[in-house]
Amino acid sequence: MFHTGGLIVFCGLLAQTMAQNQSLPVSPARDQVPKGLLGSLQGALSNGLVSEDVLSSLKELPLVNMLKNQSSLLGKLPSLLNIFDLDIIDARLLEMGLAPSPDGHRLYATVPLSMVFNLKLPLVGSLFELLMDLDITAEILAETDEAGNVHLVVGDCSHSPGNLKITLLNGKGLRFTQAFLNTLTGIFTRVIPAVVQSQVCPVINTLLGQLDITLMHGIANKLIQGAEFVLEL
Repeated sequence: MFHTGGLIVFCGLLAQTMAQNQSLPVSPARDQVPKGLLGSLQGALSNGLVSEDVLSSLKELPLVNMLKNQSSLLGKLPSLLNIFDLDIIDARLLEMGLAPSPDGHRLYATVPLSMVFNLKLPLVGSLFELLMDLDITAEILAETDEAGNVHLVVGDCSHSPGNLKITLLNGKGLRFTQAFLNTLTGIFTRVIPAVVQSQVCPVINTLLGQLDITLMHGIANKLIQGAEFVLEL
């Protein structure tokens, strides 16, 4: 849905949203930061994503080239992309959420990201800016290797279609046709989340391997046993 008054594009696909939201547990409210094991894990992952410069790596992505590679989705856009420049000018990590699965054998880490994209032309400058809010959800599992050592690893890692929102912030881009804006935002919903996911998920897996050994074993033991995590708030 695209409103030129409020200028908000809601790009979730209802069928996928309902299916995915039914399978994932609800994370604690943003103002209820858990303590204990979950709080320590949440802090380690949040701080690690910042220290690993994930946000900077997102800003450096060659977005125009990535979009050009999606020729089947672009229609007439490839020729326009030869003259446009597209950058992420701001990227922010919002407060993470952690929630156990119903069976207690896995955790779901939700990584909410907010990014501002700037579309511009040489000499003309910025045409418009788009704000994308996107959640990456990583499944955290405990695995035992051949030597009997226990590790925490990322299982499935994907974005939540129902939590994807694109907002047209401002700019001269309002002169563009509605069809152009709809095409551009449609491509964003199909291309950008997967690109962001490819940057974030491997870092989460790396951070799990760098956890304090006591914290790692404490969480792994609960996941292996399917024991309940006490949400100390």
